[in-house]
Amino acid sequence: MKEYKFTSRDFAPESQVPDAVLSDDDIRNLQQLAGLQPTNLTTSETGINISVTGTEKRRLEREHDIQPGTPDWFKLWFSLPYMINQKPLD
Repeated sequence: MKEYKFTSRDFAPESQVPDAVLSDDDIRNLQQLAGLQPTNLTTSETGINISVTGTEKRRLEREHDIQPGTPDWFKLWFSLPYMINQKPLD
């Protein structure tokens, strides 16, 4: 495995920031985050299929007549049920 070493002297000769070392996996992860490498867009790291989740939220939106841009719409789409157990609808 190849490692890449970055020093603060590469960017700011007077800096006292310690050196950084990145592996091939680190570089590949950064490229995926930047959109330069293909990634699996249907399954997140938690195993949740985002297309199924989005379809379910859209169904709830239609079922409860929630209009885009309203407070209820933001609560539905931006709730954090898996992080803080927040429910999208009361």
